[in-house]
Amino acid sequence: MAATLALTALLGPAAATAAAAGPSPSLPAHAQAPDHEVVTRLERYAHPLRSTAPGAPGGDLAAFASMTGGASIVGIGEASHGSKELFTVKDRLFRQLVAREGFSAYAMEISWSAATRLNTYLLTGEGDVRQIMREEFQDGYSLLNTEELAQLFEWMRKHNRTGSHKIRVVGMDFSDADPEQYERILTWAEANEPAVLPELRRRYAALRALPTGVAVRMAAYNALPLDGRKAIAKDAEAAYQLLSRAGKQDPWVLQEARILSYMATEYTTDWSDPAQAKAASRRRDRIMAETAVWWQRQTGERIVVSAHNGHVSYESAVPEHYPVTMGADLRELAGRDYLAVGTSFHGGDYRARTATGESGTFSVGPAAPGSNEYTLDKVRHRDFYVDLRGARRDPAVAGWLDTARPTFVVPGRYPNDPTPPLALGSAFDVVVHLHRVSASVPVPPPH
Repeated sequence: MAATLALTALLGPAAATAAAAGPSPSLPAHAQAPDHEVVTRLERYAHPLRSTAPGAPGGDLAAFASMTGGASIVGIGEASHGSKELFTVKDRLFRQLVAREGFSAYAMEISWSAATRLNTYLLTGEGDVRQIMREEFQDGYSLLNTEELAQLFEWMRKHNRTGSHKIRVVGMDFSDADPEQYERILTWAEANEPAVLPELRRRYAALRALPTGVAVRMAAYNALPLDGRKAIAKDAEAAYQLLSRAGKQDPWVLQEARILSYMATEYTTDWSDPAQAKAASRRRDRIMAETAVWWQRQTGERIVVSAHNGHVSYESAVPEHYPVTMGADLRELAGRDYLAVGTSFHGGDYRARTATGESGTFSVGPAAPGSNEYTLDKVRHRDFYVDLRGARRDPAVAGWLDTARPTFVVPGRYPNDPTPPLALGSAFDVVVHLHRVSASVPVPPPH
């Protein structure tokens, strides 16, 4: 395989361009300067954001809570996987939605089994959250092994000690499954459908034989010959079908088996084939959307979906790689119960991984004339959020929102092309704009 699933999942396609934003040659010269009328009218709908710190007083977020409009699924994106303030402001928004709107689940681009481990910590306090993150957020997921997320999980644990409703994490992704996931399925079968247990063990034998440790396990899986990976995928699907036809059924066990089948199928992708890579990316967004909707309907909980802007948006900025977004699927599956919130920034730093796997800190911006961020940053507030649905009622703003312009969509791999064209009004319901961001802070290694 040219790349592991996790690299593709979090890093996105790499392009042979530098990470500095320049003016778009596709826009006419007059569009390169800020549209003062658009800025003036946007200011009528913009609400100042007083802080990006999660624990800051929430008075400035009252309007944001009302913007959710009763949505049961709110997607909150990050324009970069590796920028601190994009994650701390999402943390702050989530805390407000928990307090004001009763949200109680936080779905992420992490594996189902990683979220299961985190939920044990969140509900019981068992384990050390940073150690869990070090062990689970490896390989392509290492960009999420940050202090910003550790502090979010610690707050969730603190809330769960006394909160009237418990908060949990949802793993929407399926690049990996730890051994406990198979054991939960087999233990349930032994107690409830013992007749299918021998067949389940046979079907999961190759997967259970993979080594422990996320990065090592994924590397070993990738190293298997294609025919072997296809046989594993066939067995994983057969195991799921066996459970789905059993006399007794448990929706959580079926979901775990379904995730395993998704994972095994994904490992049959030849990522060097552009057509297969595109189809796999399409399938991944669909499955993440289905997983979030499944959780929401199974539990009845209102849920925040946290992912890259490129996933939560309604339209793809890079359709050659991601033809249909998770946000489009969520709107199809949940209708108006889904709300898409994008984040943007004028410039700053971000962490990313190079093609050889090392991580580093890189800079992007300031936003160039003609870009969406250049105009947004002319609004008088340093940081703010704006309801695009309301703003587009103004014809001058609607025209600007409906025009595809260079937009920071920074993948987790460097070098990259961070400014594909995107029409903000077609992509998001709400945008949170920050003037400047800094690089995320990795969780330090154990002493």
